[in-house]
Amino acid sequence: MIAAGAPALIGDGRVQPRSLSRSGRALGSPLRLTIAVGGGGVGDAATATASTRLADAAWSEVVATFDDVDRAMSRFREDSELTALNRRAPGSEPRVSRTLTRALAAADRAVRVTGGRFDPRVVAALERIGYSGVPQGGGSSDTGSAPTRILVRDGRDGPVSLPLPVDLGGIGKGLALRWAADRVAAAIGTRAAGFLLEAGGDIVARGRAPVGGPWNIGIDDPGGGEEPLAVLTVEGSGAVATSSTSQLRWPTSTGIAHHLIDPRTGEPGGAGLLAVTVAGPDPAWSEVWSKALFLEGAAGVAGAARRRGLAAWWATEDGRFEMTPAARVRTIWVAGEA
Repeated sequence: MIAAGAPALIGDGRVQPRSLSRSGRALGSPLRLTIAVGGGGVGDAATATASTRLADAAWSEVVATFDDVDRAMSRFREDSELTALNRRAPGSEPRVSRTLTRALAAADRAVRVTGGRFDPRVVAALERIGYSGVPQGGGSSDTGSAPTRILVRDGRDGPVSLPLPVDLGGIGKGLALRWAADRVAAAIGTRAAGFLLEAGGDIVARGRAPVGGPWNIGIDDPGGGEEPLAVLTVEGSGAVATSSTSQLRWPTSTGIAHHLIDPRTGEPGGAGLLAVTVAGPDPAWSEVWSKALFLEGAAGVAGAARRRGLAAWWATEDGRFEMTPAARVRTIWVAGEA
């Protein structure tokens, strides 16, 4: 949820919006861009037209970025580069796009930084429990026996190969948000106070909100309540990402499964948790850490988040809502607190 500001009145009494928005869908999620165009200025037709053109140009950059990411790394497209790369035998790979190469390199680094808590080599496990896209090829669901690096590259600019198939769903949206935000910032320059880009609940924000000051972001209740669990602020430049089982859960012969696979076991993880939210400077790393923390489960999430100094909030299956000290200083409202 985004805390929206009221419009501003201009001299002749007409209402001038403080923000413009564009919306659509990408990567299987709702996509929305909100641009803070200021307020209280001269509300003539020329100003309105310029603001509209600015929003349209920025939105075009967002759509182009997400389209590039979808074509490069979707596990649900027969024609994506990742699907083709996952299916190829080692040694037979042609060159791939810079978009996919950068994504694989980022995922490889995330594996190492998180100590393997985040690992995209879970395609076999996802397909086994019923979360299938188009077939990606063989491979083991046991990442414990996998090679240390998720990709092999012949020199700095040589062909890329994957020892095991990978699923980039755990970092791809964050990377798309990072790259799209950079392109929006370049498109609008100093002609807007700030902007917020949201993809399925993951958010990146730059600059000031429409009413001035920081952006206020609500953390949705994964139990389905209409009121947010808390409201946090993003000042200047930052990101918020959530990993949750509230949307992707399905029955299996052995119980309820979800898409957040623990690479240490090859099974759905996060025992006792419903959702974990992480705020940080970058949307891709916020996404990675929200998943890594989720897989610690209710018993381990607090210690893991505090050791890393992360701003993290989490909701448990038994109805608790908790946060780290780093999250508390960003939080301006909590449900049930006076």
